Amino acid sequence: MDIKQGRPHVAIIDPNTLAVLGLKHILQNVLPIMTVDTFGSMSEFEANHPEHYFHYFVSMNILLENRQFFTEHRRQTIVLTLSLDGGSQLSEFHSICINVPENELVRSLLMLQQHAHPDGKNLPSMPQILQQKILSDREIEVMSLIVQGYINKEIADRLNIGLSTVITHRKNIMDKLGMKSVSALTIYAVMHGYVDINKI
Repeated sequence: MDIKQGRPHVAIIDPNTLAVLGLKHILQNVLPIMTVDTFGSMSEFEANHPEHYFHYFVSMNILLENRQFFTEHRRQTIVLTLSLDGGSQLSEFHSICINVPENELVRSLLMLQQHAHPDGKNLPSMPQILQQKILSDREIEVMSLIVQGYINKEIADRLNIGLSTVITHRKNIMDKLGMKSVSALTIYAVMHGYVDINKI
């Protein structure tokens, strides 16, 4: 496997292909500087230089079957659970419940990313293209209110603009950023510091 210098790699180890593909897509939005590799089994993962990975997202059954390995790498391990009650057996690990709506899963990943790497100190800087300011100040205001859960009418009232203007701004924001969902917009807004994660 070719590990590119300076670009951290994250591994997802889970036999559930659909879950893996969904999580990979979300992680690539949350952490655009990461390369996400996926493995359906522990043996496949171990054959691909596990020491090169920055974090391991691992299903509960694979963790329990390979507990010693993940205990030795507990700071890199994030357990994918199906319930919010992971129980005491997982207390030593970071865990994320994946059986929740997309916006909650995105929020959990963003919280984990912010707490694990305050101000991104442990991560390489974002590529220049992702650092550029793409939106106008007004579009940033509108985006901030969208990701905080305000509907178009409430945004119009708060900013003293017409409803049709809000709809136009909303369309322009999505077009400029190439995004199709509020979840993707939320990731963008939090990662660029436009919205405090505690407000979403």
